[in-house]
Order: sequence, then structure tokens, then C-alpha cells
Amino acid sequence: MELLSKIGRYDFLAEPFHCDFANRLFMGHLGNHLLNAADFHSNDRGYGMHYLNPNHKTWVLSRLAIEMSEMPKAYDRFTVDTWIDGAMRYFTSRNFAIRGQNGKVYGYGRSIWAMIDTDSRQPTDILAIHDGLIMSYVDTEKPCPIEKSSRVKMDSGAEFMRTIDTYYSDVDVNGHINSVKYIEHILDLFDIDFYGQHHLKRFEIAYVAESHQGDQLNFYRQMTGESEYCVRITKGIKNTDNEAEVVRSKMIFVKD
Repeated sequence: MELLSKIGRYDFLAEPFHCDFANRLFMGHLGNHLLNAADFHSNDRGYGMHYLNPNHKTWVLSRLAIEMSEMPKAYDRFTVDTWIDGAMRYFTSRNFAIRGQNGKVYGYGRSIWAMIDTDSRQPTDILAIHDGLIMSYVDTEKPCPIEKSSRVKMDSGAEFMRTIDTYYSDVDVNGHINSVKYIEHILDLFDIDFYGQHHLKRFEIAYVAESHQGDQLNFYRQMTGESEYCVRITKGIKNTDNEAEVVRSKMIFVKD
């Protein structure tokens, strides 16, 4: 198989109805663009969903950090560069650079992915795919100048915010609650007046366990620093032995 470039570049548009009241691209839609870029990149190189799914395997997102100096505005055209900077047996790390026209840099992303068996839902050996083909695409030279995801720390002081039900439109191609849907639900914990005075600079999310259509999700929020908030999501009935953590997230806002 002829090797392609290690870095993939994909063009996107900030569609107006994917933007908020301030004409800024929603973080959730940006997240979708990053995940699409990752999918395009891996499929083009032979270890993506097109190859994996018929072989009862798939990629699942484990961690994602996005840090933006500015968000694309409605009708802005931008590119997403994506590349792998490390691969091990069960996890691989993938970076992103979001750029506008004339070399403008909007921001960067870092992510961690696992490959799982779709029957057992357990991790499976990434390096067994095409005799470790993914290692031919590891690029350790291209910089990604943002911090890696941190460990989200919360304590018993977290405030319960709400419980939501999950439905058909929350579920993705892997049969569990969509990674980006969690992002949207988390950001909905802040009202429109808050976003009128702040913009989101950095967003981190760690996926701890799967949840599925019909699960009830409980949201807990805690202010952990100046303009810094952490969120924990659980599934199951609140305050019972059946309540289990599924997601942790951290956000850093900047006042406008």
C-alpha cells in the first residue's frame, strides 16, 4: 500500500445555522468537524471505520481537549489539519490544528482514541491492524502547542444541576451516546446571558464509560477556579448504588 502524507488537511465552512447568537461556531459543531477530520484521515490511510466496522472493530474517543484563541464566525472557511503523534497497543493520540485563511490560527486540539471490539466492547490491539500500519503515520515533529488533557478533579461540593433523558438523536454510529452530544449538554448548563459576557477558551472532556439510549444522565457542576468550571456526568438513578460516572469535563472561560 502506497503511503500518504502523515498530515491530513480538510476544508470546512462555519455554516450560519451552526453558529450561536454571536455568530460564533458552536463548540459542538467544531467538535464534529474535528471528529470528521479524524475519520477522513484514518479511512484514507487504511485503518478507519470503513475497514474496521466489517471486522467488528471501531474507534472510540477517550479524551478531547480543544483550545481556541478565536472561534470561526458564520460563513468563515477554515481547515482542520490532523495527525497522529503517538500509538500504542490500546490507545493512540491525535492532534488537530484549526486554521483560517491567510494563515490565521484559530486554535488546536488534542485527543486520545481507543479501538474496541464491537461485540465485546473491550479494547483491542491497534497494532494488529495491517501489521501495525498506523505506526507509519506517526508524526512526532509537528507541534501542537496546547497542554494535554488534565485530570479533572471534583469533590463533594459539586452542585447537582439537572437530569436529562436520552433519545434516538443522542446515539451515534457506534450505538452509544454521541461524544459531541455530551459537549452540547454540558455547555447548556450555562445560560445565554453568561455566554453574552464570556467566551469559551478551553474545553476538556474525558469519557469514562458508555451510556446508551434510554439512560438518564445526571449533571453536576463545580466552580474550580476563576472562570473555570468542572462537570461530572453520571447515569442511573441519582444517589443510588446504580449511579455510575460516565464523563468528566473542564472548561475555562474568558470574559468578553
